[in-house]
Amino acid sequence: MKVAMLAPIAWRTPPEKYGPWEQVASNLTEGLVEKGIDVTLFATGNSITKGKLESVTQTGYAEDPNTDPKVWECLHISHLMEQSQQFDLIHNHFDFLPLTYSGLIKTPMVTTIHGFSSSKILPVYKKYNKNGFYVSISESDRHPSLDYSATVYNGLNSNEFTFQKVPKEYLLYFGRIHPEKGAHESIMIAKKSGRKLIISGLIQDQEYFDSKVKPFINNDDIVFVGNSGPEQRDRLMGEAFALLHPISFEEPFGLSVAEAMMCGTPVIAFNLGSMPELIKHGKTGFLVNTIEEAVMAVDSLNTIDREACRDWALSAFSMEKMTSAYLSLYEDILKE
Repeated sequence: MKVAMLAPIAWRTPPEKYGPWEQVASNLTEGLVEKGIDVTLFATGNSITKGKLESVTQTGYAEDPNTDPKVWECLHISHLMEQSQQFDLIHNHFDFLPLTYSGLIKTPMVTTIHGFSSSKILPVYKKYNKNGFYVSISESDRHPSLDYSATVYNGLNSNEFTFQKVPKEYLLYFGRIHPEKGAHESIMIAKKSGRKLIISGLIQDQEYFDSKVKPFINNDDIVFVGNSGPEQRDRLMGEAFALLHPISFEEPFGLSVAEAMMCGTPVIAFNLGSMPELIKHGKTGFLVNTIEEAVMAVDSLNTIDREACRDWALSAFSMEKMTSAYLSLYEDILKE
C-alpha cells in the first residue's frame, strides 16, 4: 500500500511548538511507517519523518511573513495531485481545499476534518460528500449534513509524555491565546482558588492578550512562559496540579487535554464540544459549566488518581490506536 500524507504547511511536521494538525499528520505518518506502510509525507522541506518526504517550500508560511500562504498552499497541494496516480490512497489533513481536486483524479482521498472554521466552508464538503471519505475526530464534531466513514480520535506518541505521579501545586493553561480558549477564565479560576497559574501558548489574538491576559501577569502567581516546545510541554504538563481548559466554543478535540492526561494530569474543562468524550468526569478530571464550579473542582482534585488519567489516555488516545483505526479504514476503502 502506497499512501500520500498531505500535511498543512503553516508549520513544520512535526511542529517545533504550535501546530496541532501537523502534529497529528506526523504521528499518523510515523505510526504507519512502523507498520511497514510505504508513506510519502507532503509537508515543509524541514519536516522530519522516517517515511519519504516531498516539499515545495522549506519552511512554514507562519514562520515567514514574506510568504503568501495561498500561493504556497496551492503549489503544495498541486504538487501532490499532479503525481496522485503513484499512490493507492491520499490522506488529506489540509481541510477543504484539496477536495476540489478529487473529481479530477482517480486515487481515493480520505479527509480528516479537524474542525469547521466556519459554516462557509460547508459547500465544499457537501459537494464532494459522495466521492470522498470523511473522518471526524470526535462524535461531537460530526455535521448532520455530511456522511462519515469513521470517527478516529487523535493519537499521541506516549514516549513524548512522561508520567508524573507527584505534581507541583500550580495550575496550567496550555493553548492558543484566544478568547474562545479561555486564558482569561483560567486566570479567574486560579485567582479564586488561590493557586499559581502558568500560561503557555501561541498569542493568536494580540488585542485579547493585551487586554485580558497581560495585565494579570506578574511572574508571581500568574506566569506567562510563551509558546512551548515538546520538552517544555512535557515538563509543564506533567508537573501541573491540573490543566484548566475553560473553552467557550464547541471544540472538535482538544489535543492539550489528551496530552495532559497522558502525563497523568487531570483536566478541568467547560462542558462543551468533545470534552465529555475526552474527559471521564470524576475519574480523569471534571466537566464544569462556570468559573465557580471550576474553583470547586480544583478543591476536589485530590480525589483523582493520576495513574487512571494516564491509563485512560493510553487506551483512548495513543498513536498506535489511531494508526490501527486509519489502516483498517484504508483497507476497507481499497477493497471497494
